[in-house]
Amino acid sequence: MTYHQIGANRRQVLASVSAAGLTLSFAVAPKAGAADAGATPLNAYVRVAPDGAVTIVAKNPEIGQGIKTSLPMMIAEELDVDWANVRIEQADNDPKLYGRQFAGGSMATPLHWDELRRVGAVARLMLIQAAAQAWNCAPGECSTTPGVVLHKASGRSRTYGSLALACADVPTPDPKSVTLKDPKSYRIVGKATPQYDVAGIVTGAPLFGIDVTRPGMVYATYAKAPVPGARVASADLEAAKSVKGVRKAFVVEGDPDAVLVRGMVGGGLTPGVAVVADTWWAARKGRDKLNLAWADHPTSKQSTAAFAEQAKALGAGKPQRTARNDGDVEAALKGAAKTVKAAYAYPFISHSPLEPMNCTAEYKDGKLEIWAPTQNPEPGRQLCAKTLGIKPEDITVHMTRCGGGFGRRLGNEYMVEAAWIAREAGAPVKLLWTREDDMQHDFYRPGGFHFFEGGVDGSGKVVAWRDHFVSYGEGSGFAPSAGMSPNEFPARFVANYRQDVSVMPLGVPTGPLRAPGSNALAFVHQSFIDELAHAAGADPLAFQIALLGDSDTVGDPPSQYNAARMKGVLKAVGEMSGWAKRGKLPKGEGMGVACYFSHMGYFAEVCHVAVSPAGDVKVKKVWVAADVGRQIVNPSGAMNQVQGSVLDGLSEALHQEITFADGKIEQSNFPDYPLMRINEAPPVEVKFVMTDYSPTGLGEPALPPAIPALTNAIFAATGKRVRSLPVRPEMLKA
Repeated sequence: MTYHQIGANRRQVLASVSAAGLTLSFAVAPKAGAADAGATPLNAYVRVAPDGAVTIVAKNPEIGQGIKTSLPMMIAEELDVDWANVRIEQADNDPKLYGRQFAGGSMATPLHWDELRRVGAVARLMLIQAAAQAWNCAPGECSTTPGVVLHKASGRSRTYGSLALACADVPTPDPKSVTLKDPKSYRIVGKATPQYDVAGIVTGAPLFGIDVTRPGMVYATYAKAPVPGARVASADLEAAKSVKGVRKAFVVEGDPDAVLVRGMVGGGLTPGVAVVADTWWAARKGRDKLNLAWADHPTSKQSTAAFAEQAKALGAGKPQRTARNDGDVEAALKGAAKTVKAAYAYPFISHSPLEPMNCTAEYKDGKLEIWAPTQNPEPGRQLCAKTLGIKPEDITVHMTRCGGGFGRRLGNEYMVEAAWIAREAGAPVKLLWTREDDMQHDFYRPGGFHFFEGGVDGSGKVVAWRDHFVSYGEGSGFAPSAGMSPNEFPARFVANYRQDVSVMPLGVPTGPLRAPGSNALAFVHQSFIDELAHAAGADPLAFQIALLGDSDTVGDPPSQYNAARMKGVLKAVGEMSGWAKRGKLPKGEGMGVACYFSHMGYFAEVCHVAVSPAGDVKVKKVWVAADVGRQIVNPSGAMNQVQGSVLDGLSEALHQEITFADGKIEQSNFPDYPLMRINEAPPVEVKFVMTDYSPTGLGEPALPPAIPALTNAIFAATGKRVRSLPVRPEMLKA
């Protein structure tokens, strides 16, 4: 335990618990919020008001994944309060108080499951001890019912509100020593609970970054080169300033290399031109007058078509390196009863969250205050400090709700742009990107190419697997999110397995998108497994189960693969979907199956499609069986995440593609980068297969298998194999 002083008038105790790199602070918050004046802080997360209302702080960014609700649910459960009396407050970025605060990797539940329950349990035990002191009895004689401490022997009771102040003189229990509830007694965890902000969302309350206003605030746009990283050659600043309402227009030299290292924590201020005005529309009109010219850039000759040709040549040649080589693939292919060769490709895609990038910044007297819809606030704070040459402790970051993230807001270049402009403008500034800015200055899910060869023996067993993976990067390194683990399934499940790699240098920035890597790799691997199943004359679902073998687990932590759990969800989804009766489907309809392990979740999915003679695809239904451990924290939020992930995956497969020519992104808005519409969205039926493992996250692992389940269903319906995305009607015409 470590101790430090936060406030001048109260004894503060900080007990830190470390797990998987997470540090949680059981500290008394410095002051109660304005919304609950008179409330008493029990620790950094919990405040109790005299009327019994409890404010719980949500530490992580809320991007639509429901974590602002589910994390406080964990605390409230062990605190033993009535959920109707709970108020939730979004924390500011404060790594000293809350440890790392981020939204990514579906990590919120696995990182916080034990620790935040202990936060609530510690607060509850402090309230019990305060009551026991008042009653001069042993704490063990007391119990709680929601919001009340009881002494059953004497019939006495005290509300939490009446005890909160007395907790100042109660020693803080060691969080590791507290006893947590038996799940059978849960009142909150495991109960379907609406997202806390739902009423504000549907009524248009100002919850999001785009809604922030400040006294004296001005607006800004920031124009950047269509070829990522190119410098400004010329700009007509005077023409921009001639627009009514425009206050300033200026060139920012920036760092041309920052665009290629944005990723999760890197990046910086890329070159561009800022226009500041009284209204955003005036800033936009001023920007239109800039008559911009951009300097030449080394990547201005790169194009989607050229990369496809280069990948084809690389795939046919000697690989640059071998990432994994088990057994003797060549001999196994020669001895196989049947072999299959197939070339697969998937495109770059954009995150395209509903709320475009934005940030409000106020710079005054060497200090910076930021309001940002960010998934990763602390790296953004550090980036602003480095770029502006100020101390990180002189920067305050307020986290607003995000209108979607999907990994895009793990990078924070829009924060540093707003900070720089605010310093130059001398007033609070709201920087707002256009939709075109958002789509053409993304860090994209990278495309990739796979050249497969596989073999099955006479019994239908996979005996050989070779993949020449052609991706992006230099030397032995991959571009961000463009890599593949040497343990990628079915590695370790096929005795003769070889993974070769070749890479191509890339000028387009890439980074994590929902289920990074897995969102593309599931498509190619699960589709090729389906090809091998058909070559073997096998039921594709039974083939998947057989491929998993007889062992319950393969490999060692942290890269262990639990085959028993995957077989469990495969069997469950087969039963849910009526897989055995798929032979009775009408002509032009088919069902496909796929499974995938990512972000610690085991998922199997079946997709039912109908394909018209013109090649139009109608997804009729998707079934999902999911194993994320023993406990679902918020069933309604969990269902929302799984269904949303499936629809996201289907949208990517059916519509989404980013292409570039002459180094420039060709798509600019939803007319040429369509997303799935509501009339295309199928029903998604979800079953959670409960297993005795710690609960894991749900924001990402349902997405990857949706794509190959769809393409495998298309094959079942048409006999036409989809080996590149997005799916186009001309691929499937009868």
